[in-house]
Amino acid sequence: MVSMVIVALVAAALGGIAWAVDKYRTTFGALLPGGAAVVTALVTWMITMALGLDNDPATAWIPWILSMVLGGAAAWAVAGFVGRTRHAHFVQRSTEILQMH
Repeated sequence: MVSMVIVALVAAALGGIAWAVDKYRTTFGALLPGGAAVVTALVTWMITMALGLDNDPATAWIPWILSMVLGGAAAWAVAGFVGRTRHAHFVQRSTEILQMH
């Protein structure tokens, strides 16, 4: 249970970092990449634990590392996709509004 909490905290931190370094971070909330990272990391952790990868000392690292890596990747992907998509939509909408006069 402690490992699950640590994985969740690391994933949330990676989500916060992903939000902080994204240049379009004003178009979406700070909790979006963190939430995506935590959900991805915890689902991965549960799947790897259900597969029994924590029982063998040779594979005990997989639930930890894989969960954190996939959580960080999800945070970066969500921040990148949502930020760029919303920025492009805002620019398009602003252009339409300015051309309406």
